[in-house]
Amino acid sequence: MPSNVLGQPLQACCYAPMTGFYRDGFCRTGPDDKGLHTVCIVATAEFLSFSRAQGNDLSTPRPEYDFPGLKPGDQWCLCVTRWVDAFNAGKAPLVVLEATHLHALEFIALEDLQTHAAK
Repeated sequence: MPSNVLGQPLQACCYAPMTGFYRDGFCRTGPDDKGLHTVCIVATAEFLSFSRAQGNDLSTPRPEYDFPGLKPGDQWCLCVTRWVDAFNAGKAPLVVLEATHLHALEFIALEDLQTHAAK
């Protein structure tokens, strides 16, 4: 069982929309996951706009990938480097610590995640 950033068993991030690299609801990673989809976020309008401007449009539905598009308030397994980019730009979305994979700590300080923790 993978661990979260708190050292506990990884919790599910979201089932609707179905998220995770493996589309199983969990922000877990493996050798095929080049983007490291390890950070469980709560999307905000500001973050979705930032991500779109960076070339990663997460709000437009993509039916060919069974992706409904995200709206503010949706939870999603985000690539760790996109979260870092957003953090550095002052646009980081909130994070669900219990559903964020331990591997994220290789790129993000726990303190930075905790300051952006969803309540």
